[in-house]
Amino acid sequence: MFGIPDDFRARMVALCGEDGRSWLNRLPAILARCSESWEITIDEPFLPLTYNYVAPAVRHDGAPVIVKACPPAVEFAQQSAALRLFGGHGITRLLACDDENDVMLLERLLPGTTLRGIKDDELATSIAASVMKQLWRPVPAIHPFPTTSDWGKGFKHLRQYFHGGCGPFPCKLLEEAETLFSELSASMAVQVLLHGDLHHDNILAAQRAPWLAIDPKGLVGEPAYETGSWLRNWLPDLLQQPQPERILARRIDQFAEALGFDRTRIRGWGLAQAVLSAWWTVEDFGEDWQREGGQDVLTCAELLATIKV
Repeated sequence: MFGIPDDFRARMVALCGEDGRSWLNRLPAILARCSESWEITIDEPFLPLTYNYVAPAVRHDGAPVIVKACPPAVEFAQQSAALRLFGGHGITRLLACDDENDVMLLERLLPGTTLRGIKDDELATSIAASVMKQLWRPVPAIHPFPTTSDWGKGFKHLRQYFHGGCGPFPCKLLEEAETLFSELSASMAVQVLLHGDLHHDNILAAQRAPWLAIDPKGLVGEPAYETGSWLRNWLPDLLQQPQPERILARRIDQFAEALGFDRTRIRGWGLAQAVLSAWWTVEDFGEDWQREGGQDVLTCAELLATIKV
């Protein structure tokens, strides 16, 4: 009844092991229960699927919606809690939630084209900055979200994985990233709830507002941290431009002006996060990390290291 692509099955098993295989076996029954309880008709999933099973659906009243089913390795609790706190400001709305089975029913954004389709990078960056300003919210005293410092523990895990060495990471670049992350973390401004993964494919054209975000991670940190994901995307397209380092420098300048952030913090977070992102690819995919885009992210970090601020 519900199609599960073979490549998604393989990816889930690679990432989640037997837990992923068990979840895939249960997924058709989970979707069937959601279809009945929410009175929706679920269509074929969006392709390609990556970390979640995401499909368009139609509610009994004809309203278009989205069903997002999360596997065991994905932070469902943080994502759903973030959507509740954002409350539709700058982002898609959470309509219903099945906490037992880690499934969300979401507002569908139409026409739903992504910012990747805008070839004018300056315009796309301006739109991203506008969405960021709508998103950020105060963090409640008790919350389920990781902090930027939690994410920064990835550097320690990297060193442990390579027995204190650098592995495939240029040592000078890794040391700079570690130092920047430590210094920036120690001097952070007021911390807020961030999206945590705001790049071109996570900002969609909509009717309720011109552009809205989707797929928040839910992360606590200073607002300047949010720009890092945008700086290193979209890959590999960014690296195929004649002078990608100039694009990165202009994005830094543009965010500094639009958001009132210090250029050194934008560049520093961008570099440190790019190295972390490359490491997470190693952590998830092992020897296949380069094929999964990790080398492109590392190249982006190297370009950011050449930019003087």
